[in-house]
Amino acid sequence: MAQIQIKNIRKEFGDFTAVKESSFTIEDGEFFMLLGPSGCGKTTTLRMIAGLELPTSGEIYLDGEEISQLPPSQRDIAFVFQMFALYPHMNVRKNLSYPLVSQGMPRAQVKAKVEEVANILGIQDMLNKPVGGLSGGDRQRVALGRAIVRDPKAFMMDEPLGALDAEFREHMAEELRALHDRMNATTVYVTHDQLEAMQMGDKIVVMNNAVVEQFGTPQEVYDKPATMFVADFIGSPSMNFLPFEGAVSEGATSVTLNGQILGIPQQRQGASGKLVYGVRPEHIKLSDTGDYRGEVITTEYLGTTQIITLDTPNGELKARVDSAQIATVGEKVGLSFEAPKITLFDEATGAALVSELNEKVLAHG
Repeated sequence: MAQIQIKNIRKEFGDFTAVKESSFTIEDGEFFMLLGPSGCGKTTTLRMIAGLELPTSGEIYLDGEEISQLPPSQRDIAFVFQMFALYPHMNVRKNLSYPLVSQGMPRAQVKAKVEEVANILGIQDMLNKPVGGLSGGDRQRVALGRAIVRDPKAFMMDEPLGALDAEFREHMAEELRALHDRMNATTVYVTHDQLEAMQMGDKIVVMNNAVVEQFGTPQEVYDKPATMFVADFIGSPSMNFLPFEGAVSEGATSVTLNGQILGIPQQRQGASGKLVYGVRPEHIKLSDTGDYRGEVITTEYLGTTQIITLDTPNGELKARVDSAQIATVGEKVGLSFEAPKITLFDEATGAALVSELNEKVLAHG
């Protein structure tokens, strides 16, 4: 398999810019997620790596070789599409063997390779079945098998589970990750589902409006978001944003919201003006001693936990607390926040301020 390096790639379609200068590295053997909303540029980025689109500018390296202007046939990359893209007139065996037959591989080797891949994917019993009669999950296994059978340097996957129902999608996500771990394959996977990205990825690139907002491990992008977009897009419920106007100095460990002093990680960067206090729902506690107060609007029971929506002087927020905790609609309660987990943002730019929480992430972003 191989390392993939993206250096300042840009893609324009006439007057429209689909991807602005983007740079990141996909290490050999990583399961790498391109995450973002529809139209953000993630699929265009994937297609440029695969050679289905040529970049307007920038460079793409595969295993140290510059490939940005090479056709797909010369890149040794396999592509798995969302809608399977199988040959309907062929059975499963012929779909799997087609890439090898087209390369002129001897028949005995083709047969052995197809059976090997079928065993890996658990589809041995359907090799002679027509693909049209298979379930969505089985067709996706065949599509994966047709990519795997070539032993390419890297796999590109464009929302391959998007056509499956929610329950089977989760099961297939687990299978796909397990398959990746067995093969130790370099895989680039496009999705708009942040839960899928967090569950499966070693690294995540979060894109928005043709720009890379953040690049890091799932834990980094969740715990230490670089922008308000990332903080809002990752997490369910997403991070709460409490806007306030004031100043924070370098070295500060608290800010004042609505006359109440609230803790923050020690700041490595000062700022003033319109700022935002960002806190995840699970980092909020209902407390009789909390000076900052909110009124309970709704409660949502989720089994072991519940989501409580509150109205506060700085806007609405959601808290994830133990389901045994009693909260009555209309009740005014005290709130406390886990200071080490707080992120401050500049409201105008949406960028996170540098603190002891995120300084290493932002320095390498």
